[in-house]
Amino acid sequence: MESNEKISIFNRLNLQGATFHKFQYMSEKRINNALISVYFKDKLDEIVRILDELNVRIYSTGGTYSFIQNMGINAETVESLTTYPSILGGRVKTLHPSVFGGILGRRSNDEDLRQLTQYNIPEIDLVIVDLYPFEDTLKSTDNEEEIIEKIDIGGISLIRAAAKNFNDVLVISSRDQYGKLIELLREKKGTTSLAERKYFAAEAFKTSSGYDTAIFGYFNQTAGIDVFRESINTAYPLRYGENPHQKGMFYGDTGKFFDKLHGKEISYNNFLDIDSALSLIDEFHETTYVVIKHNNACGAASRPDPSDAWKDALACDPVSAYGGVIATNVPVGDEVAAEIDRIFFEIIIAPGFSDKAFEILSQKKNRIILRRKEKAVNLFQFRSLLDGVLWQERDLSTEMAGDMKPVTPKVPLPAETDDLVFANKIVKHSKSNAIVLARNKQLCASGIGQTSRVDALRQAIEKAHTFGFDLNGAVMASDAFFPFSDSVEIAHKAGITAIVQPGGSVRDQDSVDYCSSNNVAMVFTGKRHFKH
Repeated sequence: MESNEKISIFNRLNLQGATFHKFQYMSEKRINNALISVYFKDKLDEIVRILDELNVRIYSTGGTYSFIQNMGINAETVESLTTYPSILGGRVKTLHPSVFGGILGRRSNDEDLRQLTQYNIPEIDLVIVDLYPFEDTLKSTDNEEEIIEKIDIGGISLIRAAAKNFNDVLVISSRDQYGKLIELLREKKGTTSLAERKYFAAEAFKTSSGYDTAIFGYFNQTAGIDVFRESINTAYPLRYGENPHQKGMFYGDTGKFFDKLHGKEISYNNFLDIDSALSLIDEFHETTYVVIKHNNACGAASRPDPSDAWKDALACDPVSAYGGVIATNVPVGDEVAAEIDRIFFEIIIAPGFSDKAFEILSQKKNRIILRRKEKAVNLFQFRSLLDGVLWQERDLSTEMAGDMKPVTPKVPLPAETDDLVFANKIVKHSKSNAIVLARNKQLCASGIGQTSRVDALRQAIEKAHTFGFDLNGAVMASDAFFPFSDSVEIAHKAGITAIVQPGGSVRDQDSVDYCSSNNVAMVFTGKRHFKH
């Protein structure tokens, strides 16, 4: 019985890697009775016709029964099993021993079979359920009564019961599985193996656990129970993880953020850089280009003209820009595309591309081109470590001019204030310890990921000089306070004339006094922006 035909169905069901024993092929079960209770009826007609062709008796509920009858196919109501009508406005239809007994009855257990016979309960071999769309309802309304009524009770119970008894019952728990069921029914003529039933049982518990997680999340918005629950059903396979010897996967819906128009598959490291690029570019409202490398900005500039914004962003560090990720908040036109195409980069993200721009940029087959959608921001972040999860609110604080409190006699000039706001946005999205130097809304250099703030500053100054930037009149942003005055002294001697920092050190006054004595403007924001 171990034919190529039977093995092929496992492959098409994505069952590669499972262990199949000979007894599993010998455990073929024929579907004689099916229970169908679904919310969405798309593609259900094809399933019903196949079941009818296979002489499967169909039991169904409410709207599903009417749907099947309108197809001209015979079905029996669940009420014919329970002898009770649907009650409480449809809240109770299938919750009855005559239904659940037929699903949970163990065909290998003589006592179970005796009781099924005693109470005239038919064995149910196939259960097809599509749950009330709770998550879709959440997205479409704030009406609590409507939301609560979309919490499925009978359907979720049917799914769990059928999945528990996978030895004898095949369960289809979502319309997303209809295609696989149709294929299975056509190829196997109404029989299923233990391996197939167990696979769909796993799918069923995936469905039920995700559904319950969404419901808990809704209630916990006000309950505030300190427990971590997250369920993501969409998976994006990666070629590998951070390194080629590591497996990798992205769980999430990229379609909320962008459409992939061209290029190779997005890698693990690409995803990290894309996230960094989108987080940074979303800080800006005026025309801006940013270049990201290893999750940090190596180029950024805001200009009225997109071409100037790109050229000045690239000028920050053209060496690091090689192989980087480019993001902009304006559509890419012909001229800018031609300039961008002159360097090697992996990804470009923009809200749109002219036809000519896309033609230019897509000439390299591996180059990833992403069309940005509207901003979609999760309010929370979490990461795994120590066999647990760290959770926090996302840092959504962006300090503007009115949030910057002068603490020195000299206050920043209007142009310096604009640069301080610009630099502070970038330092917020740079790995700590971080220092950003900027002038005329252009990133001059940054020092990132250093173990001391002085080292970060020295790194930034050296890099700025390497690429020919004059720091006289430039500004400095720090992601955290200065514990000593050494950093502001070094910055002043390099030409910095204005500094933004959160403040909060017990020795803040040392830095303030140095700036006050040397005609350097300093402002406090009161907001630290560590990023690790």
